[in-house]
Amino acid sequence: MSENTPQMITCKAAVCWGPEESDVAVEEIQVDPPKSSEIRLKMLCASLCHTDISFCKGFPFPLYPRVPGHEGVGIVESVGDEVKELKKGDMVIPTYIGECQECENCTSGKTNLCLKYPISMSGLMLDSTSRMSIKGQRLYQFFSCSTWSEYTVVNTNYVVKIDPSISPPHASLISCGFSTGFGAAWKIAKVDKGSSVAVFGLGAVGLGATEGARIAGADKIIGVDKNVWKKEKGEALGMTDFINTNDSEKPISQLIKDLTGGLGVDYCFECTGVAAFMDEALLSLKMGKGILIAVGAGYGSKVQISPAPILFGATMKGGIFGGLKVKSDLPAILDKCKNQEFHLDELLTHEVPLADFSKAFELLKQPDCVKIVIKF
Repeated sequence: MSENTPQMITCKAAVCWGPEESDVAVEEIQVDPPKSSEIRLKMLCASLCHTDISFCKGFPFPLYPRVPGHEGVGIVESVGDEVKELKKGDMVIPTYIGECQECENCTSGKTNLCLKYPISMSGLMLDSTSRMSIKGQRLYQFFSCSTWSEYTVVNTNYVVKIDPSISPPHASLISCGFSTGFGAAWKIAKVDKGSSVAVFGLGAVGLGATEGARIAGADKIIGVDKNVWKKEKGEALGMTDFINTNDSEKPISQLIKDLTGGLGVDYCFECTGVAAFMDEALLSLKMGKGILIAVGAGYGSKVQISPAPILFGATMKGGIFGGLKVKSDLPAILDKCKNQEFHLDELLTHEVPLADFSKAFELLKQPDCVKIVIKF
């Protein structure tokens, strides 16, 4: 065996053993070398997303033990023998969707969900195995990455090379949360100049949608959140009006119509995943032309909606990763990030080292938390 052949690495990672927050612990794990079309990353930082919490709780399948995390940025540590476009030392972000640019979906112009490189919900790699283990026991991965680990293995079709001048915390946000919201405004809704927008939930995704609406030229951007502290964050990214859901007994939809002369908004982004808000978002739309984009990932809930807005022409749409295609669209977002066109510092509120990972769950519950970055 050549001395340059990658070997198994023992490192630290956050391991989820069950559905409770107390079931997540920093453990010593083993990470295999990359196979032919894979790369192994030395993670620089990762970030915490509410989707990670849902997966830890068992959504969509209770697969344990597993290493969570799908947002992050790392340096290529080693490559498989068929990898040509990346080399050791490249800086990349993992993505949980791929783009072959050849399948029916990729060429349709209607979806970003590739058929050849689909989202992995099994917790395994494309060959139905895992590259992570703990004391000989298989660890399930999260989507196709698992970023809450000092090292991780990703198929090369699920990563994007980035300019090393982009700060790692910013790159981590671009790998999912912010890009999901921005893409929802840019690619799914295609927000028009001079239009009106409402954003339910001013977390990283909602603030991304706010920024996307601002850059698209929306005249009125209404942010909706129960946390008044988010008002300042929303305004920094382009929000023109703020609704604190704790301030009024009126339905949110009525408050939005009060701010739009009784008409409602052209576009509404539901970024919380709270089932009851879906109907309020639908009722907030302009009659005959309003579009609701469902972005938030709810867990264990069903949605009940009023049929009238649909009958009168409203449109409901969903989207994964903001409708962004990894190869076709993400480079444009990375360029904007490099050129400092985004206000990403407004999203970065806390940093914790991996060793103190347990603090991250508590910080996530704090009112002044938008995004937590895990440093390695």
